[in-house]
Amino acid sequence: MSMKDYSDEFRADAVALYESTPGATLRGIAADLGVSRGTLRDWVVKARAGRGEEPSLRGPRIKSETVGKPPSGRVAELEAQVRKLEAEKALLTTEREILRKAAKYFAGETNW
Repeated sequence: MSMKDYSDEFRADAVALYESTPGATLRGIAADLGVSRGTLRDWVVKARAGRGEEPSLRGPRIKSETVGKPPSGRVAELEAQVRKLEAEKALLTTEREILRKAAKYFAGETNW
């Protein structure tokens, strides 16, 4: 099996995709991107260490922004929906950028 050389930009995008996707697994994201789970894990650990964060992959990736008493009723429901939509938007934006870069790469690679 040959070693693939991934650009720093692709690595950063893969890490951003993993970290911005609530509930995502290394295995799922790695399969979507065509890299091994171990490779993606190494990228995530190195990126977190580079930012001075705890490199461990245990525990939640997204921190709660709520402070004090949680709002009640409809307001809490709407805030939860906003958080969900913002996470989905971040995921879609990251995926779109990765697909654009992949399309550009493969378009330049074809020599018909």
